[in-house]
Amino acid sequence: MHELSKALKSIWRFAKWARIESQLSKKLSQFSSLKRSDINHMTTMFEKKIEILREKFFFSSSQVNVSNIAESFISLTVSFNSRITEDEVKQTIRWVKADKVSSASDISNRALQASLAELISVLTSLFNACVTHKYYLKQFKKTQTIVLRKSKKSDYIDSKTYQLIALLDIMSKALKSIMIKRLSDIVETHRMLSNAQMKARRKWFVISTLNLLVDQVHTVWDCEIKYVIFMLSLDVVEAFNQVSHVRLLHTLKMKRTSSYIIKWTRSFLKNQETSLIFDE
Repeated sequence: MHELSKALKSIWRFAKWARIESQLSKKLSQFSSLKRSDINHMTTMFEKKIEILREKFFFSSSQVNVSNIAESFISLTVSFNSRITEDEVKQTIRWVKADKVSSASDISNRALQASLAELISVLTSLFNACVTHKYYLKQFKKTQTIVLRKSKKSDYIDSKTYQLIALLDIMSKALKSIMIKRLSDIVETHRMLSNAQMKARRKWFVISTLNLLVDQVHTVWDCEIKYVIFMLSLDVVEAFNQVSHVRLLHTLKMKRTSSYIIKWTRSFLKNQETSLIFDE
């Protein structure tokens, strides 16, 4: 309760659990049968269930048509400071919650924070080596993925009724966060994104999105010709894991991104591994 009292958001989550789920009897998580969403045939074979989950949640970028991507040569690229400082590493590790769950390495962020004074020079050297050599460590690419049931479903035979939570290596999270911040700084400084893009941008808030939407609506209304306004809202969350790696790297190149970032990103994307964890 002491930990809950520190954050208003945590209190609301606890209150919701107490009101809705605390009095419900605990159900045994069974994973006996599963079927693909487009096929009625169910399977109880372990290998088949793994295959169904793989097809549902893990997309192969090789399926994407990239024939319209032409070879290009960009002579001038945006400068990039590849040197990672100890202060960056400290701030990043301290920013992550202390008890954030890690992957199979079993190293919690609390342990990393507690031993940061002794490890900071080693971690900084490791991260700098990864960036200098444009390489993402193989150990960092190994993750664990927990398969969880979505709440309030009548049955759990369809693969659509499950969701995934990925557990990442805590040190890989730190390195990735530093690189994301570097790339974000470059993107904002050199105005590489459209002003219509609001999500995941520093100092861009929900109110900015609403203001832009309202302004566009009023602009259309003020036209001499009367138009009917339609708005299409898309949920693109599931598209993130299905981005073509070839197209992504090509886009980074066309945006004049430094070769350090492009080659490091290519290494980051290659040969990612995960272990699915569920009750059988």
